Amino acid sequence: MRVAVDRVLLAAPRGFCAGVEMAIKALAWLVRSFPPPVYCYHEIVHNRLVVDRFERLGVVFVDDVAQVPAGRPLMLSAHGSAPEVVSQARQRGGYVVDAVCPLVTKVHHEVRVRAGKGFRVVYVGHEGHDEAVGTMAVAPESISLVSEPADVDALDDVDVPVAVLAQTTLSHRDWSEVADAAKDRFGDVWMPGRSDLCFATTNRQSALAEIAARCDAVVVIGSANSSNTMALAKVAAESGCEQVLRVNAASELPDNLFGTVGVTAGASAPEELVEAVIAKLAPHDGTTEVTITDEDEYFPPPRELRDLLGAMEAAVHATLAVAPAARVSAADRTTAASDVLAALAATAY
Repeated sequence: MRVAVDRVLLAAPRGFCAGVEMAIKALAWLVRSFPPPVYCYHEIVHNRLVVDRFERLGVVFVDDVAQVPAGRPLMLSAHGSAPEVVSQARQRGGYVVDAVCPLVTKVHHEVRVRAGKGFRVVYVGHEGHDEAVGTMAVAPESISLVSEPADVDALDDVDVPVAVLAQTTLSHRDWSEVADAAKDRFGDVWMPGRSDLCFATTNRQSALAEIAARCDAVVVIGSANSSNTMALAKVAAESGCEQVLRVNAASELPDNLFGTVGVTAGASAPEELVEAVIAKLAPHDGTTEVTITDEDEYFPPPRELRDLLGAMEAAVHATLAVAPAARVSAADRTTAASDVLAALAATAY
C-alpha cells in the first residue's frame, strides 16, 4: 500500500534543452519528408521513449554508418559525430542532416583550434559517451580523456601548452574538481572564455539543488545512459537528499515514497514522463513548481534541413499560386518538441 506523498516540488527548468528540441524536431521533419526507413547514427537523444517512438515510425538507429544503405536519408545525432563519420555519411550518397548541438560544435572547434596551435588538450568527459567519443576523434593525437582528478595525475608530462575542455553535460562540481587538478598539475592552462558546460545542464542542476535539501526523496527522470541525467542524481545526493531515485518512467516508482518529493527530468526526457510521475505520486497537497530562471534559447533546424524545408515551401507556394505577401513559413521556433512527440505518438499507433 502506498504511503502518502504530501507534496511534490517540481524543479524548473527541467526536461528538454534547446539542443534536444532541435534534434527531435529535425528528425520528425525527416520522417515526414521521406518514406521509411530513415536512418539515424546513434540514438538521436538518450531517452528510450523518444527512441521507441521514432522506431515505430520507421527510423532505424545504427552504430555504424556502413549499415545505412546507399542513398537512404541519414541523421547524425545531437551528441556530435567524429569527423570521419560525417565524411563517410556524406559519401554514401543519401540526404544527410547533422543534428549536432551547437554547444558541442563549439567544443569540437576549440579542440581543433587548440590542437592546431600545438596545445595538449585535456578533455574532461565520460569514456564511451557518444559526445566524448565524437570530440576525442577531432584531434586524437593531441587529446587526453580524464574523468576525475586522479586521471590528471596519471597523465604524462608535456613540454607544450595545455588546454582544458569539457563534455557539455558534466556537473559543475565534476568539471571544477578536474579543472583545478589540471591547474595544479600543469600551471597556466588555457580554458575558453565561455564555459563548455551546457547552460541548460547547469540550470537544471541549480534548480534541483534549490529544492533537494527540502525533500524526503528526489525523483530524477531520464535514462541511465544520459550523462546529464546521472549528473542530476549526483547533484541531488550532494545537496543533502537521502533518497534519490533515477527512473525511466512512472512505472518504476516504488510504493513507499512519503512526505515531500522533488521531481526533475534530464535534458532528454519529455514532459509527458514528468506528468505521468506526478500523477502516480498523487500528492495530497498538490505540486509546487520552483523556478530559478526562464530559458528562451532556440536553436534553428540544421542547415541541410533548412535548405530542404525552404525548397518544399517554395514548391508548395508555387503550386498553389500563393501570393508572396500571403506566404507563411514553418513555425519551428514556436513549436515545442513535446507537442511534436505527441503528434508522432498518434501517427505511430
